[in-house]
Amino acid sequence: MSETSRNGPEEADDASVIERSRRDPEAFAEIFRRHAPDIKRYVVRRLGPDAAEDVVAETFLAAFRQRDRYDLRRAQARPWLYGIATNLVGRHVRDEVRQLQVLQRTGADPVTESFTERSDERVSAGALRRSLAASLAALPAGHRDALLLVVWGGLTYAETAQALGVRVGTVRSRINRARKGLRKSLGEVAPAVSKSEESIRG
Repeated sequence: MSETSRNGPEEADDASVIERSRRDPEAFAEIFRRHAPDIKRYVVRRLGPDAAEDVVAETFLAAFRQRDRYDLRRAQARPWLYGIATNLVGRHVRDEVRQLQVLQRTGADPVTESFTERSDERVSAGALRRSLAASLAALPAGHRDALLLVVWGGLTYAETAQALGVRVGTVRSRINRARKGLRKSLGEVAPAVSKSEESIRG
């Protein structure tokens, strides 16, 4: 008996689902099911919960409308969806800065705070998040987008390049500059940027 017959049919990749949705629009709901939770967590961290619902809905509506133009050679749709979401986040710059200011004041991550006990370690992490939030708010938007797609979105550099429509070298440059900016503004608070990045992952 084959592996497929024992475990059921293999799940179709995103590109196959999107291709099918061009004939059967309702099939696109599978793309939402697979990716909406991660996209929502990313947007909540950037904009806060109030604006996130609208941005996530707009992201998948835009993706649905653009599905005929999706490059079916790309099996995974995550970078495409994160790119749409990031473009929409860019229209809410004031909301993002406001959310970072809230994080700066409170150290409370809107994604994880309600599920985590306030231990001494978390209080310390909260203090670091406050410093990071101020530093992130000061970064140029393009540098912040690249950094947070990698750190909060979990994308690779190549996926981030795809999401932003730029070359991988541009992503590397933006992230390197973002890291230098964080090192400069954080000083002794977080001398190792890799540790700082882990803190803002939540």
